[in-house]
Amino acid sequence: MSEKKKDKVLYSLAAGLIAGGVEGTITYPTEYVKTQLQLQDGSSNKAKFKGPLDCAITTVRTKGIFALYKGLSALVIGTAVKAGVRFFTYDQLKVLLQDEQGKLSGPRSMMAGLGAGMVEAILVVTPTETIKTKLIHDATRPEPQYKGLVHGIRTIIANEGAGGVYRGLFPVMMRQGANQAVRFSTYSTLKQRFQKYSPGQPLPWSVTFAMGSIAGIITVYSTMPLDVIKTKMQGLRAKELYRNSFHCGWKVLTEEGVFAFWKGATPRLGRLLVSVKQ
Repeated sequence: MSEKKKDKVLYSLAAGLIAGGVEGTITYPTEYVKTQLQLQDGSSNKAKFKGPLDCAITTVRTKGIFALYKGLSALVIGTAVKAGVRFFTYDQLKVLLQDEQGKLSGPRSMMAGLGAGMVEAILVVTPTETIKTKLIHDATRPEPQYKGLVHGIRTIIANEGAGGVYRGLFPVMMRQGANQAVRFSTYSTLKQRFQKYSPGQPLPWSVTFAMGSIAGIITVYSTMPLDVIKTKMQGLRAKELYRNSFHCGWKVLTEEGVFAFWKGATPRLGRLLVSVKQ
C-alpha cells in the first residue's frame, strides 16, 4: 500500500473514532429511552412508560437528568471504536469490490456495508451493547447492583463467564450487517443518481442531508425487529426468559404483538439521523 493510501486509511480511522465518540455522547439520551422502551414488558399492564417522551420525563423526574446517561461510558467507547472499525473495514472492502473504473455499484456497496457491519458486530458492538443494556436495565432495579462500567463488567463475567458479554451475538451481527448494507447502499445509490445531474460538482449540503435522512429512515424501520430482539436478549432476565434469539422473537410476536418489533423506533431514528454520514 502506498504512503498516500496509508495516510487516507489512517485519516478515515481517526475521523471515525472522533466523530463516533462525539456522536455517542450527544445522542445518548435517545439510546437510553429506546433501550428502556424495548426492555419493558409490553404483554401486560406492567409497562412503566407510555412512550419516548413519557420515559424521558419520568426518568428525569424520579431519578434526575443524569439517569438518562446511565451506561454512557460503555456506549461512547463502543461507538468510537465501532465507527473507526466501520470506516476502516468499509474503505478496504470498497477497494476490493470496485470495478475497473474504480466505481462501486449498488449491490457491491451493499456487500461492503454488510461486511463492515459483521466485522464491527463481532469485534466491538456485541460486548459494549451487552454491557450498556445491562447497566440501563440494572438502573430500573430498586437496588441497582452495578456501581459503574468496570464493576459491571467484572460482575457480569464473574456471574456468567466471558460469554456473558457476548449475549445476543446473532441478532447483533444481523442488525449491524443489515444496518450498514441498507444504509451505505441506499446512500450510495442516491448519491450516484443525484450526481448524474451535476457531474464533477460537489452536492449541496441540503441534498446530502436529505440523502442521509432518507437512508437513515429506511435503515431504522427495516432493522427494528432485529434491534428489539437484540436488546431483549441482552437484558438481565434473558437467560431465564429466552432459549435463543428465535425463541425471543417468537415470544415478542405471540405475547406482545407484531408492533412490539418497532418499539423505540422514534428515539432510534432521532439518533441515526444525526449520526456520521459517509
